[in-house]
Amino acid sequence: MDRLKEMQTFTAVVDAGSFVKAAEILGMSKAAVSRYVADLEARLGVRLLHRTTRKLSLTEEGSVFNLRCRELLSGVEEAEAEVSSRAGEAQGLLRVNVPVTFGIKHLASLWDRFHIQHPQVRFDVTLSDRIVDVVEEGYDLAIRIAELPSSSLISKRLASTRIILCASPEYLALHGKPTHPAELRDHATIAYSYWSTPDTWQFDGPEGPVNVTIKPWIRTNNGDTNRAIALAHQGIILQPSFLIGDDLASGRLVELLPEYRSIELGIYAIYPTRKYIAPKVRALVNFLALQFSVLNDSDWVTP
Repeated sequence: MDRLKEMQTFTAVVDAGSFVKAAEILGMSKAAVSRYVADLEARLGVRLLHRTTRKLSLTEEGSVFNLRCRELLSGVEEAEAEVSSRAGEAQGLLRVNVPVTFGIKHLASLWDRFHIQHPQVRFDVTLSDRIVDVVEEGYDLAIRIAELPSSSLISKRLASTRIILCASPEYLALHGKPTHPAELRDHATIAYSYWSTPDTWQFDGPEGPVNVTIKPWIRTNNGDTNRAIALAHQGIILQPSFLIGDDLASGRLVELLPEYRSIELGIYAIYPTRKYIAPKVRALVNFLALQFSVLNDSDWVTP
């Protein structure tokens, strides 16, 4: 039995969470997928998967083998891509991780444009606001909106987004506009759980840095939810311009304390450090850089 095929089948089962779904993805029968995994376990002399009627899960040995398989498969794909790059053609599967809101609002319409230019590239795009481990989880590229720490990963800055304090006119009519960040303690605030300090909002004002500890009545890990609550006139939010740009332009939300600016975050494409960058990755990075090159912070408003 082909060892490479065994590893490809095993990792597909892990990703799909079932033999049936893996068979559909691989274009194989369920019996063939089961046979590959069973033969692999028999050859290794260990059980790699716990099987129940409801779900599959990795054994301890399976977890170790899964990581090693991905490293080897990635190496094989990279070797093939390196050879094919002599013709400069981007091809193969691109596994990409992007933030939920940014992915829906600003990236969803770009995948088909890239595919038209590079028809030999297939996509597996995951939307998640969780900070993934690009290498360990097998992604070719991720989009991060952050102040990036030093890292072994390669990063390409695509654009930037400003974090803006705002609320609806209806909320402000009832509760008044704050004139200083310290007054936010007495307002209804809506916190975003994934900020590094969700209950401490940071500003840079005329007197220098100002940190305010708020008392949010709700915390969420999704910017769209924060926005929806603010549009329902239920409090003040601190969210990026790429999310609320249209609301500010239409007047549905109003920027507060513009003289006290919050942080600005870079929007980056990141990918693993390798001596050789696969053509498909380089092509996508260059494509995204071109798409966002004309943007600045004031351009996060769609017509």
